[in-house]
Amino acid sequence: MIHGTADHAWEALTGEDEEDRACERIPEEACSEVPGNFALNALNGTATKLAEQLASPGLVLPWILGAIGAPAALVGLLVPVRRAGSLLPQLAIAGRIRAFARRKWFWVGAGVTQAGALLAMIPALLLLPPAAAGGALVALLALFSVASGVGSVAFKDVLAKTIPKGRRGTLLGVRATAGGLLAVVAALLLRTFLAEEDDLTPYVWLLTGAAALWLLGSLFFAGIREARGATAGGRSALEEARAGLAFVRKHPAFGRFVGARALLLSAQLAAPFYALQAQSVTGVGSANLALFVMASSVAAVLASPFWGRFADASARRVMVVGGVWTAVTVALALGGALLEVAEWEATGSAVWGVALYGLVFFSSGFAVAGVRLGRKTYLVDAAPERERPLMVAVANTLVGVMYALSATLGFVADRIGVATVLLVLGAMAALGTLLAQRLPEADELIPGN
Repeated sequence: MIHGTADHAWEALTGEDEEDRACERIPEEACSEVPGNFALNALNGTATKLAEQLASPGLVLPWILGAIGAPAALVGLLVPVRRAGSLLPQLAIAGRIRAFARRKWFWVGAGVTQAGALLAMIPALLLLPPAAAGGALVALLALFSVASGVGSVAFKDVLAKTIPKGRRGTLLGVRATAGGLLAVVAALLLRTFLAEEDDLTPYVWLLTGAAALWLLGSLFFAGIREARGATAGGRSALEEARAGLAFVRKHPAFGRFVGARALLLSAQLAAPFYALQAQSVTGVGSANLALFVMASSVAAVLASPFWGRFADASARRVMVVGGVWTAVTVALALGGALLEVAEWEATGSAVWGVALYGLVFFSSGFAVAGVRLGRKTYLVDAAPERERPLMVAVANTLVGVMYALSATLGFVADRIGVATVLLVLGAMAALGTLLAQRLPEADELIPGN
């Protein structure tokens, strides 16, 4: 049914009918399936992007840890565990996925596992003491993240096989926009019906809803009609590592892309520290959390169409602008910390704090959306079909090492202060912007692609 009605939606969205449909860089037999696959992928993204907002390691999970009184050092582990756990195993995963002609089922299995990890967080939250509950949430987030890594490799390959070049950024934008709209609605419901709860009920509903959405997203992804792909050239993890290092040496521009991406991860690393600042000013109640989730979700809605169209024109420039936006957001948060000392402590009022950190989370959501969509589109557009799984895995693994190293930031924040961590992240964003500016356009990254 979805495939049967999607042609009309595709024509309205792109202006292309079946006769003049462009199918650049996908198998010819997949061309007729593009509208239906676009619709299913968009529905999958709507569900999963909403789920990511409801159980965000940059905002919701740090807020939950603060609400139960878990050690602050655990907050600094959330984003590194989330990202490193999904990126580091990918070098080993890519070679195994290569042996299968259809890769969508790897994503489906990963989605079901992610749902299970979120559901398992609920009894840990309700039954364990604060430190143990925080540790359990971090451990379950690690399981969630490894499953996410499997899905990430499969997703990029399925995307490149089913959606033509020039429409991928648009699809990623549609996914994020629709998910963000629903996240705004969810935040309004949380604010209206659950914000006055003084127990853990709002957080249980958030985790339950996120798990259900991952299961729904898995169902949609299973419906994608994926043509069989090449299976030759599968490698063991060691062979994959050697091939990856050889690839980086052969294509130094790809190494610069990996470096820029590693530095621009500061956009995501900063979010939990914004949450720590916000909690210290506004309190740990779920009412304020709902407002900040709403701000972040509105940013996703407004940012994604802009970034998506922009990425189809130049994914490199999206990375550059996203880096600048990250540095500005860090400066805004640091300014907020200074105002807190100078003004809010004198007045005893948190109203201005809620407004300012709402703006910080809005700006952060905009920056993260740009950085993520830009680097995803850049890599998919730049990678030749045969080496696409390798390039994705190498980039993700090297960046995963950087995420693992960033796990120390939480301990630095405990000992020296959140402002110091944000200064470091702002400097990383500035350096990443400069490196992204020096990259070639995606089509020119690999000569002969």
